[in-house]
Amino acid sequence: MTDNHIIFGTRAVMEALQAGRDIDKILIKKDRQGNELLRELHDLLRGRLIPVQHVPVERLNRITRKNHQGVIAFVAEITYQRIEDIVPAVYEQGRDGLYVLLDGVTDVRNFGAIARTCECVGVDALVIPTEGSASATADAMKASAGALNVVPVCRERSLHSALRFLRDSGVRLVAATEKASTTYTDITYTGPTAIVMGAEDTGVAPAHLKLCDEWVRIPQRGTIASLNVSVAAGVLLYEALRQRG
Repeated sequence: MTDNHIIFGTRAVMEALQAGRDIDKILIKKDRQGNELLRELHDLLRGRLIPVQHVPVERLNRITRKNHQGVIAFVAEITYQRIEDIVPAVYEQGRDGLYVLLDGVTDVRNFGAIARTCECVGVDALVIPTEGSASATADAMKASAGALNVVPVCRERSLHSALRFLRDSGVRLVAATEKASTTYTDITYTGPTAIVMGAEDTGVAPAHLKLCDEWVRIPQRGTIASLNVSVAAGVLLYEALRQRG
């Protein structure tokens, strides 16, 4: 059965997957005893870029009191795309692409605000990982002021693989990090460029920093440890826009 933006019941979720519905994430009751139908659901999910969380039944009950059978799916507000499809298309158009990758940004309001800035600047794709990231929920859509309906959002199983693909495709990778000694205005953003933003508490993952061509920082004079990630993304993106004319 469906209820606005959720689908509940094992069979109903399976039918949605088979019909090609875009699913944001699926919650399955923790320690649920496996049966043939549940095994079929897991088989359907194999290879799909859909986060699956095993949660206490209380969480499912807070979402709906109807007979969810231990399975609830959230319908995606947008159609997710793949970065492997977008980069070649941008090159074919004769443009130097501009991309943004979010590493561990989990707050949906920040995600929506970043998407809004991306749309204003003309970013070609916003890339997020399948796990450990905010996604295009109704709250994110509201924070984006509709930008998530316009900016292509790519959900990738591995951000590391996405970075490697971009680098191998001739895209320069720029990471925003407090570990950098270079100020963000001291590099160029005029060629194919991807800006990598990390979570406010942990920043860009060390393994991802190693893949980046440039590390940049935003100067600060105050006492607070760091800028809000959506504000920091806006600072870098508008410097990129300024340089690109």
